[in-house]
Order: sequence, then structure tokens, then C-alpha cells
Amino acid sequence: MKLIATAATAAALLALTACGGGADDKAADNIEANAENVAENYEAAAENTSNDVVAENLREKADDVRDKAEEKAEAIDDNDNSAAEKTGADGQVESNVSGM
Repeated sequence: MKLIATAATAAALLALTACGGGADDKAADNIEANAENVAENYEAAAENTSNDVVAENLREKADDVRDKAEEKAEAIDDNDNSAAEKTGADGQVESNVSGM
């Protein structure tokens, strides 16, 4: 149960991080750090079970969490780079959102 609560908390934090203002390196780092915590919980649960199949599934989930977080962090970094390329002559980042 603790594992599920931790995973839900991490997912909520990931969602909140994605909703923040601009995408930056700190957001990407936070996503990876949160995912690492979730993955470590899966691995700890795998160590605590006597069922080899369940343990392997938990380890695979841990790997999946890390992979998805890395993909998401890279996407944020890519978006950050494209925003930097749209910097105007005055040094201000041009927004692609109307009204801004």
C-alpha cells in the first residue's frame, strides 16, 4: 500500500511539474529525481517479495519508470532549446501563446 501511495504522489508531482510556467532544466531534473524515488521503491518491493515473478515485474516497472522520466526530461529540454531559438532581438523569449 505504501508503494502505491508513493507512486501516486510521484505521479502527482510529475503532473504539477509539467503544469508549471516555462519548461527548464530544473523541471527536467525534478522529473528524473521523482522517478528515481519511485523506481527505488519498486526495487525495494522486489527485494522484499519471495515471489520471483513478482520481483521481476517490479524491477521491470522500475526500469520503465526511469525510461519514461528520461524521455519526458529530454522532451522538456528540447522544448527549452526551441524556446531559446525564438529569442527576439531585445533578448526576450517570444511566446507562441496568444495574449502573452
